[in-house]
Amino acid sequence: MALFGNAHAIDPAQAQQEYARLLGQGERVHAAYLLIRDTIMFTDRRLILVDKQGITGKKVEYHSVPYKSITHFAVETAGTFDLDGELKIWISGDSVPMQKTFTKGVDIYEVQAILTQFVTR
Repeated sequence: MALFGNAHAIDPAQAQQEYARLLGQGERVHAAYLLIRDTIMFTDRRLILVDKQGITGKKVEYHSVPYKSITHFAVETAGTFDLDGELKIWISGDSVPMQKTFTKGVDIYEVQAILTQFVTR
């Protein structure tokens, strides 16, 4: 699954409240990013991708990726002409990485640190 677009950080407490129905008992959102209408959340248990579909966005797919399924990941920092950073995540059994582009306002090193914290447990 490839995700393209520009993301920016949103308040984890806001994401926790907005997506409370998706979360397990005691599960906490540690970081969240908004991509136009879609959302990516890093909880203490998994990565959650919220994909709003169609013109109205009323149809929504919630994709849950347990951290143990992530085999490896890569970050690419912004360059001189390309001002966005990129995150690629490989999931076991899938040769094509999920891709996420983050705007200049998001610290891609922070995103990488969050993944490291949870994937290496």
